[in-house]
Amino acid sequence: MPKTPSVAGHRSTDARRRTLLRTARDVADDLAADAIARDQAGRPPTDEAARLREAGLLAALTPPASDRGTDWRTGCAVVREIAAADSAVGDVLARHYVHAWSGRFYAHPHEAATLEEESVRRQWLWTGAVRTPAPDDDSEGSDLTMRPRSSGYLLNGHRSVDTAVAVADQIVMDAVCQVTGEVLVVRIPAGARGVTVEPAHDRLGQRVAGAGEVFLDGVTVPAGQVLGRRPHDEESTPPFTALAEPALRLALCHVALGVTEGALTEARDLSRGGRAHRLPRTDPDLFLTYGELATVTQAAGAVVDRATEVMAQALDTGARLDADEPAGVAALVAAAETVASKAALHITARVLELSDAPGLDRFWRNARVLTAHRPVAHRLRSIGEHYLYGPDRAAAPAYH
Repeated sequence: MPKTPSVAGHRSTDARRRTLLRTARDVADDLAADAIARDQAGRPPTDEAARLREAGLLAALTPPASDRGTDWRTGCAVVREIAAADSAVGDVLARHYVHAWSGRFYAHPHEAATLEEESVRRQWLWTGAVRTPAPDDDSEGSDLTMRPRSSGYLLNGHRSVDTAVAVADQIVMDAVCQVTGEVLVVRIPAGARGVTVEPAHDRLGQRVAGAGEVFLDGVTVPAGQVLGRRPHDEESTPPFTALAEPALRLALCHVALGVTEGALTEARDLSRGGRAHRLPRTDPDLFLTYGELATVTQAAGAVVDRATEVMAQALDTGARLDADEPAGVAALVAAAETVASKAALHITARVLELSDAPGLDRFWRNARVLTAHRPVAHRLRSIGEHYLYGPDRAAAPAYH
């Protein structure tokens, strides 16, 4: 009996997913082999970006289409696999994947499709730093400003970027138009005239992620590089655009889980190989310790996977997304961030008690850097606000 198109398409998608995950595991094994040496060197991720590009992961981790790209669930699974071997490279890949969605979040669908096709064809590496809309946005004090000119805009200012500042092909940022006051999201090609970067040195962790400062001095931004508007506040943000910020945070949850799983796996291998100072044959409580740590990891993974599934459904819905749905997605992402960051910090510290092997401390250092920007209290407050008031933020009291 001939296969129906839907069944054949489903099997084709499953085969592509399995192939991509096998590729990710191969790349992860390659990265794990010299992870300690690269962490100690702390150089920009030039070699790491080349490895991702040669394996096809940069082209693969773009928004899904009929003949290209990767669905959200698979993309996050790939990020997590890479992050378990080297969380700095996982960070680069996570931000690449989300920023490659920028056309869909901010631009017209036709323009987004054209941009994605070019990104796949040229195997671009994406990075960026788009601020979160807030009611008290100070547009006049923005660190990036744009002034209209006949052929587009002139962009000036500077901004910190967390990954790949020296090796990315496209940098996505938002800037304030000095004439209209609009906040516009733009993409800046690497090597554009007026763009200079200053890599961060001697970071505590995520040393290979390639963080740094981007300086823009009279950079010409043609109209075709303006993706769209970033509304000033959450209330005026289109539902699908509102997914941009929680999507990035959720992708980074998978990086944090990767750190957690990588640390626990490395500690387990040291214990099995008799290279740890706590060994099963002499320390019966070691089973209790590993049981606790494995349970914490699995519980965090379950919460993150739940948020990932809901985010995937929202992204699949696209422009038909209900206005109230992004708030529910963001609440689940906040819960995922909370448990993932707690698990990462707890487990990466505990494994240091199990072994003093060289390089094991990199997991703790990486977890500290990954979780430093959003305190748990902030996330818990947003979860509580959504639990009490749901999507009706106007009913919630304001705090200053």
